[in-house]
Order: sequence, then C-alpha cells, then structure tokens
Amino acid sequence: MKYSIDKNEQYSILKLHEEKLDSPLSPALKSEFVTLNAEGIKNIIIDMSEVKYVDSSGLSALLVGNRIYNEDGGIFILATLNDHVMKLIKISQLNNVLNLLPTVEEAIDAVFLKEIEGELEGDDND
Repeated sequence: MKYSIDKNEQYSILKLHEEKLDSPLSPALKSEFVTLNAEGIKNIIIDMSEVKYVDSSGLSALLVGNRIYNEDGGIFILATLNDHVMKLIKISQLNNVLNLLPTVEEAIDAVFLKEIEGELEGDDND
C-alpha cells in the first residue's frame, strides 16, 4: 500500500497514493490504523484525493478505522472524496456513520473544533 503520513501534534493526515482501495489493500490499511492509534495518534484525517474506487472491503477498512478512533475519543475524517467514492458511501448509507468533509483544511478545522469541545466538556465536569 502506497501512502504518506503527515504527523502533527493534534492530528495526522494519511494520504493514500492508490487509485483503488480494495481487498488486496484493506488488511494493510486496517493494520496501519491500529498501529497509528497505538502510537498515540488520536485524530486522523484520510486524504482520499487519489482514490477513484472503493469496494466493500475498502469500506470495511474505513469503518474499522472509524471505530478505533471514535472508541478512543478521537475523530476519524475522510476528506477529498471523488464523486464515485462518495456515491458508493451514500449507497451504503455510510454517510450517516463516517465523517466526510470536502477538503483537508475543513477536516483540520473539525479536529480543532472537536478538541475545543472536549476541553469545554472537561471544564464543565470540574
């Protein structure tokens, strides 16, 4: 699986350099989500700009990542999805489950917003 990762203090951006997110790649992507989470990354943005096709196993890998990060109190965001991939997600009704944003910049804003909300909720509990 070809990808690059940009690690920041509050979030990491994983950019897939693949046209297809399908069954040969899904296990590697799932294990990468687990590894990054184990390294302490709480918020992850998946830049899907180069992905043109996703099959059911690819969607499954994304759902695994979503579950891992949400259970850990973080946020899992898919950004820059092309029309075909977005259509598959909507047909699967995963648009109600996954965080989908049009740009990486908006995804970064969403991470900071979640962090601020978390801090405010923490203040309420004091």
